[in-house]
Amino acid sequence: MSILQELNALLSPLLPVETGIFSGVAPNEYLVLTPMTDEFALFGDNTPLIDVSEVRISLFSEGNYINRKNQITAVLLGAAFTITDRRYIGYENDSGYYHYAIDVAKEYETEEI
Repeated sequence: MSILQELNALLSPLLPVETGIFSGVAPNEYLVLTPMTDEFALFGDNTPLIDVSEVRISLFSEGNYINRKNQITAVLLGAAFTITDRRYIGYENDSGYYHYAIDVAKEYETEEI
């Protein structure tokens, strides 16, 4: 399973989730997943053993986002994700949404190539 598959399965019961950009008419709250990095973090005999993937989860909300941020954080920690950063990005005047970002990472054993 990939980090995007896992995040989609975990977060889609909470809010609509899309990768890259939200297509269609956006609801009053939604999530966008943006892949950030994939790195081989551990090697054995010159072979990568662990792949660390990192994704930014962007929460867009027309209202107060604090409770939703806390709910998402609790779900992520409960599913063994590492939260590497959380930050308020800003209010987007053109869309009317508050934007809050949660960066997460997870380790996966590499599959044989």
